[in-house]
Amino acid sequence: MGQIDIGNAATELAMRMTQGVPQANGEIASEPLLDVDIVGQSVRYMANLPLEANVLFHTVMATKMPFVGRG
Repeated sequence: MGQIDIGNAATELAMRMTQGVPQANGEIASEPLLDVDIVGQSVRYMANLPLEANVLFHTVMATKMPFVGRG
């Protein structure tokens, strides 16, 4: 069994991130979004591993997204 942590995927719910959201330092900044297809590719990769292999934790996020979100 594995866990996938997804950054700001480009969905209707995440579109507000492009307008600016609070950051850990108190500033308001826009954040990049990740194409939803890449999330699907990540899930497919994990699902297609042989039974003797496992990805325990997989984080997929936009390249310029603040690491691990806003704190």
